[in-house]
Amino acid sequence: MSSSFGRIFRISTFGESHCPAVGVVVDGVPPRMSLTEADIQLQLDRRRPGGNKLGTERDEADQVKILSGVENGLTLGTPIGMMVNNKDQRPGDYGSMSQIPRPSHADYTYQMKYGIHASSGGGRSSARETIGRVAAGAIAEKYLLQEYGIEIVAWVSSVGDHDSTAVDMETITRAQVDANEIRCPDPQAAAKMVAEITASREAKDSVGGVVSCVCRNLPAGLGEPVFDRLEAKLAHAMLSLPATKGFEIGSGFAGARMHGSAHNDPFVKKGDRLGTTTNYSGGVQGGISNGESVYFRIAFKPPATIGQAQQTVDYAGTETTLEAKGRHDPCVVPRAVPIVETMTALVLADLVMLQKIRG
Repeated sequence: MSSSFGRIFRISTFGESHCPAVGVVVDGVPPRMSLTEADIQLQLDRRRPGGNKLGTERDEADQVKILSGVENGLTLGTPIGMMVNNKDQRPGDYGSMSQIPRPSHADYTYQMKYGIHASSGGGRSSARETIGRVAAGAIAEKYLLQEYGIEIVAWVSSVGDHDSTAVDMETITRAQVDANEIRCPDPQAAAKMVAEITASREAKDSVGGVVSCVCRNLPAGLGEPVFDRLEAKLAHAMLSLPATKGFEIGSGFAGARMHGSAHNDPFVKKGDRLGTTTNYSGGVQGGISNGESVYFRIAFKPPATIGQAQQTVDYAGTETTLEAKGRHDPCVVPRAVPIVETMTALVLADLVMLQKIRG
């Protein structure tokens, strides 16, 4: 199983949805960097379940414990181990589903690949696995901000058919994103999104959405062509997240409907560097950052586990009806926001360190 990510700033996550604990080991964090559990807890609190009425009813404190690599508030340059206990497990909720692969879930594919799968929850396919990513990414965020002034902000830009367009990517802040429970900084669109998720929950159904993200103050030159292009690394990171089904950067698929004369980003002088008048490239050209803001979008499908009765078959192929039990998000995008931010930070921290080695 591929549970590691990164080349220099490298992480390895562990744990399943209903095991005693989940966590991560982080290699490559520079020594003598100020770091406390409080630095990491900020993003874990934004990700944690039970935070608001739009998410799962599973209530976890998700308190992180640093096990190694930090002493007296400073990193040692050695591997940083972190752990979060699972306290609100209810494996009994899954007893009736143990012999029925849930439609569009990972039960069947894990069984086919490994010959076994976690008997409760989603195992490694559960969003509980992302706790390790968020904890590690919070360290990467602090490093990027301190060393380079790099800012990463994600927000919910779509839920179902409801889109937000009133967002200024160059000025949006996390405080604005967190001003409402849906994490959409467009109040009118946010109200419609909340209503959509509430209706889905009441109908024992689920709904998908889109998270947008912007990275500001990146230096030009990040990215490792040809196979580790910046946008390729971001796509790899984002599509490794549970429930993701699409990734686009800059103009994305809309750019395919444009002519080059409209899509090209002309260069101009911006202070002591070159910049562009438009940014259809999304801050990346030839797989390398050009100094403009990098922005992209990730599509999240509706959560697979729903409470409605579904006609399916068990592992023996016998027809049956499944009414899934357990506590699940009717829409994942509000809680996906910090996960997108921290995975982005992991990509950028790794690329920054590769660039430093190159000199």
